[in-house]
Order: sequence, then structure tokens, then C-alpha cells
Amino acid sequence: MRKMKLRYRTWLAVAVVALGFSVPVSLHAQVVVIANGSPITEYDIQQRMKLEASSQKTPNRQQVITDLIDDRLKIARAKVYGLEVGESEINGAFENMASRQHITIAQFSQVLERAGISPNTVKARIRAEMTWQQLIRGKYNASLQIGESDIANALKDKNEGDAPAVGYIYTLYPVMVVVARGSGESVISAKRSEAESLRSRFVSCTEGLAMARGLRDVAVRDPITRNSADLNPQLRDLLGNIQVGRLTPPEVTAQGLQMFAVCNKKESTTESPQKREMREQLFVKRFESESKKYLDEIRKSAMIEYKNK
Repeated sequence: MRKMKLRYRTWLAVAVVALGFSVPVSLHAQVVVIANGSPITEYDIQQRMKLEASSQKTPNRQQVITDLIDDRLKIARAKVYGLEVGESEINGAFENMASRQHITIAQFSQVLERAGISPNTVKARIRAEMTWQQLIRGKYNASLQIGESDIANALKDKNEGDAPAVGYIYTLYPVMVVVARGSGESVISAKRSEAESLRSRFVSCTEGLAMARGLRDVAVRDPITRNSADLNPQLRDLLGNIQVGRLTPPEVTAQGLQMFAVCNKKESTTESPQKREMREQLFVKRFESESKKYLDEIRKSAMIEYKNK
């Protein structure tokens, strides 16, 4: 009986070859390169190429392989220093990616899967990036510090040294015209008209906030303080054009129509938008410089073995 089974299997194998069929080997099992003992499979490469293509890039196979090798080397070197990014941090970053697209984690995962990309592929990329950032920040902390003189010199070189580096600190009261969840366009349109009516009558915070608090379906929340250097350019420009004592235009949110009462605005020279932007530019430049030098050093001592070459 055992001999019959063996003969059957032998016959089946011969028949498959004779008919021109081949038994597919799992992409997970096709090791293309080994970086310091860590295998990179054809599946890893195909997944990363799809990820690159999804961001409007034309994926280059060899560059993708190089990037995957670098990811393995970065994580391995971080482990030498006891650095390892936790799953909660990775999941948090993944959730932030979904939030920036105004979709849920489940919806984001579905979008990826429809493109043939496993969510784990994105998380693997996040892990490598977060791990490397922590390693470079820790190893080169002193050289990554940006001082006031660095910023002043950079602004001067950019011919902005004499420009008034002034920012503003705003005191804002969030004013919400509440709209019931699931309301139709007609209801939202009517509520928008109410918001615009309130905005036209709102000419000072003292009287305007009292008026708003007395209206039905209008909520006035506790004040918040914001530095113009911390705001995105669109909101910074919007607040810069709103007089103190007036409301910003209504914006649709999950709770309703959101406005902000600009109740105070004072100059700040400690951190202006120009200085904040230059600080970030200088930091990125130094980070990339240190990152490149250290990665080149790691590559020189790495054991890279390409298979089937």
C-alpha cells in the first residue's frame, strides 16, 4: 500500500510537469535577500512596491529592496541600545493616518486591502521609522538642539533677519451651533443661517457671549489660548483677518457648526511663525544629516546576502 502511494505521488508530479503546470511557491517563502540574518521575501518586496505605488510614486524594485534592507538594519541597531517601539505606539500612529483622511481604522484597512496592501505592511514601515527617529534623537540629542542664534543667523541669511518676527497669542471662545447627528441638508442649511445671523450680531465678546449663551441649541465652551506659531497657515491667516470681538466663519464638525470668538490678541516675540518654521527647517536638516551618516556607517558593517544570484 505504501509503495502504491509513493508511485501515485511520483506519477502525479510527473503529470504536473508534463502538462506544463507548476506548483506555486508561496511568496512568503521566496527569500530574496538576508540582511544581518533577517530575511526579506518576495512578498515583502511586492507589498512595499504596492505601498509606494499608492502614494503616486513609481516604484523601483532595487530601491524598494534597499529601503527594506535599511529598515531591517535600523531596527536591529536600535535593539542593541534596548530601543523597541511598542504595539500601542504603532497602532496609535496607524490610527492617526486614518484620522488625517477622516476615516476610521477599519475603513482605512479596507482601503489598503482593496489596493492589495496588508495593514501590517504599513505598520512595519511605521515601526522602522519610529524606531529610527527615537534612536537618532537619543544618540545625537546635543547636536540636534537649535538655539536662538542658529535661528537668527538662518533668518539673516534668508534676508528675513530685519523682518519683524512677531507672533500673536489668541484667547478664543469656542461657540457651537448644535446640529443633531444624522440631520439632512435642509436642517444643516437652516442652522448655518442661524450661525451667520449670530455672527453678524456678535460685535464684542462681553455682550456677544452673553447673547450666545441665551440662544437655544448654542453652546459656549471654556476659553482656549493659542499661539499663532502653533496654527496651520490657513487658520493663522483666518484669525489674522478677524477683528477682536468678532466670530470666525462657521465650520461643519461632527457636533454642529463651530465658530470661535476672538476675545483677545496680543503680540508675542518669543515664538513667531517665522521663527517656528525656521526652527523646524533647521532641525529636519540636522536630523537628516546625522541620520544619513549613521546609516552609512551601519551599512558598511552589515552582512547582506542576495539569494539566487
